[in-house]
Amino acid sequence: MTEFPILTLLVLTPAIGAALVALASKRHPDLVKITALGSSVLTGGFSLWVLFAFEKGNAGFQFTSQHAWIRPWGISWHLGIDGISLFLVVLTGILFPLVIVGIDSHSKSMADQKRYLSWMLLLEAGVMGSFISLDLFLFFVFFEIVLVPMYFLIGGWGYEKRVYAATKFFLFTMVGSAFMLVGIIATAILAKADDGRVTFDLIKIAENADFAASTGRWLFFAFAIAFAVKVPLFPLHTWLPDAHTQAPTGGSVILAAVLLKMGTYGLLRFGIYLFPEAAVWSRPLFFTLATVGILWGAIAATMQKDLKRVVAYSSVAHLGFIVLGTFALTTTAVTGGVMQNINHGLSTGALFILVGMIYERRHTRQIAELKGLQKVAPIFAGVFMIVMLSSIGVPGLNGFVGEFMVLIGSFATARWWVTVAAAGVILAALYLLWAYQRVFHGEPDEANKDFAELKWKEASLLLPIIGLIVFTGVYPKPMLDRIEPSVKAFIEHVEQHSDYQQPAPSEPVLEVGEG
Repeated sequence: MTEFPILTLLVLTPAIGAALVALASKRHPDLVKITALGSSVLTGGFSLWVLFAFEKGNAGFQFTSQHAWIRPWGISWHLGIDGISLFLVVLTGILFPLVIVGIDSHSKSMADQKRYLSWMLLLEAGVMGSFISLDLFLFFVFFEIVLVPMYFLIGGWGYEKRVYAATKFFLFTMVGSAFMLVGIIATAILAKADDGRVTFDLIKIAENADFAASTGRWLFFAFAIAFAVKVPLFPLHTWLPDAHTQAPTGGSVILAAVLLKMGTYGLLRFGIYLFPEAAVWSRPLFFTLATVGILWGAIAATMQKDLKRVVAYSSVAHLGFIVLGTFALTTTAVTGGVMQNINHGLSTGALFILVGMIYERRHTRQIAELKGLQKVAPIFAGVFMIVMLSSIGVPGLNGFVGEFMVLIGSFATARWWVTVAAAGVILAALYLLWAYQRVFHGEPDEANKDFAELKWKEASLLLPIIGLIVFTGVYPKPMLDRIEPSVKAFIEHVEQHSDYQQPAPSEPVLEVGEG
């Protein structure tokens, strides 16, 4: 236990900031913006404090905080962080202030701006709570809190079909959450402690509960459906392209960078960790869905005419790799999947920022209407190329490390699926390079010849992300040192509570950057 409630502050700081912004007077617009930015920056500072204070050799949960909340039901305010959740928290802490200060909400009035900033801060609180909750009921509360602000951000500040996209997003997620709520209640009741009391404590249930095989499988799928929608995993992905396309730029960045990771993180932390036997039994299904998603997302991206939809469908493919690595259940593959969560957040988040900048200048995202931008804005084109190559997985940039670890680590347990999924790497190069060629190469026509070069404010927004893309691509060891111990403990837990044994060829663990 730690005396200083740093994890509680990660949730309360943006939540209090959201309330202060909502209550602030419209006559003081500068105070509203300062409050919103200050809350998000302070939260980001707390996340960095956690990063630097984190013990990298410790596989357990750190900075834990537990207090009884609803004692008769065994519900507690139980927070903790390990190597699996650490960098998701840091990514959230870094991106929100960048989005708040660097991306214009295009609010038409001060009241509109207040609502936008309030929803954004409440969204941050919900995301942070989801990544650090160690109580099933508490996790569900934060998981649902996230849904509300994202719905209003898409519906209130999106584009032409924003209401349709927001409603579709809401309905898909709510249906998945209904299954999870039933699963959470059933799990807590069936996993009573020795004294007969109901408990929602994640760690106690995972370590002590002994579900019958059929029961565990039903409960596992109740959780898995909710997370498959959130990822989203094929064929539950159809809400994502619409949500991304119609969301404002800030909403698209947050949706791609952190909200989708609640699905992949949930599968790992609340799916496989709670029900190892069911997860091992269902691996062929998830291998198949992940592989189909990789290929379907890549092929669909190739066929898109809207640049934003190209990036949106690319997320379906990239997240398929993460799910594949997660269910491969080797240390290398799971570590690669955890790392690829962060890599995808950085590269795809940056791509959405850049696509938003293109729309700001040209008021269109149609690839056919964009041509020759490299001639008139070479710096902008160069930045776009770096981020695009990161998304493709070029060595030396962050996308390569996680994707390579997923493929090489999954080969021992999912050989034929990996063989097929590897085609997705080639297709990713195809659709992104082809899109880049059509948008940036050639001679600019009359409509594009005045395309503005990258501005200082825009560069300052992108520079931290580009720096992280390059640093983690060249030297990923600091991340791996903190992720791998927790992943090893996770795999050991799966082995102890199921008949699964990690294949010997996956050892020793791939140590990228060591020596």
